[in-house]
Amino acid sequence: MSDKIAVVTGVSHTNGIGAATCRRLAADGCAVFFTYWEANQGWANTFQQELLELGVRCASMEIDLANSHAPYEILDKVETELGLPTILVNNAAYSTRDGYQTLDSLTLDRHYAVNMRATFLLCAEFSRRLEEDKGTAGRIVNMTSGQAQGPMVEELAYGATKAAITGFTLSLSAEVAHLGITVNAVNPGPTDTGWMSEGVKQELSNKFGMGRIGMPDDAARLIKFLVSDEAAWITGQVINSEGGFLRK
Repeated sequence: MSDKIAVVTGVSHTNGIGAATCRRLAADGCAVFFTYWEANQGWANTFQQELLELGVRCASMEIDLANSHAPYEILDKVETELGLPTILVNNAAYSTRDGYQTLDSLTLDRHYAVNMRATFLLCAEFSRRLEEDKGTAGRIVNMTSGQAQGPMVEELAYGATKAAITGFTLSLSAEVAHLGITVNAVNPGPTDTGWMSEGVKQELSNKFGMGRIGMPDDAARLIKFLVSDEAAWITGQVINSEGGFLRK
């Protein structure tokens, strides 16, 4: 992947799927541009240095994806710093608890802005820029959370806005296939990115057929494959990579 440039959004701490994906891509020689928001002071610089030490070019940007202009600002910055990106991983997400008793318009709007609008506009603008650079293939991977696998109680706004990504992924894949751009989505299942308490870990651990809770690198390995040349024939798919997770 030494000739590739990847954009990964939502890389705001070291234990996330975004960070694991950056590490996997950089280890394979891919230049990386990551976005973050409200990360701990100094963390982004430290992480960027970690990737640079793998021998690849790397740049980053702090940006609030709730801003409607963010997708264009990100891609402009990438082109200025590294060049035209050919890989886009929409990892960023906004999530709060709600439920039917507390759901309101503000909660819906905040989830929509990041989970849907930012993701969709990044995908569309990324594809348009690749189309202008004729002959350059591209890879898009969007992240979902298994909304089609079962209900997400008290996460109505999150579940609905992430579920929309599935439909968008399928439709966009058909539109841009002739450009050599693949569009897929990954559902990593419950993943220990630092949010799980010991109680949650104990509750979930027995539900995994593989005998353990999902880790960020599990998703990162799949994403790395989907953006590779070997995955050129895979598009319009939602891949549920959950280690045999049983919801019942």
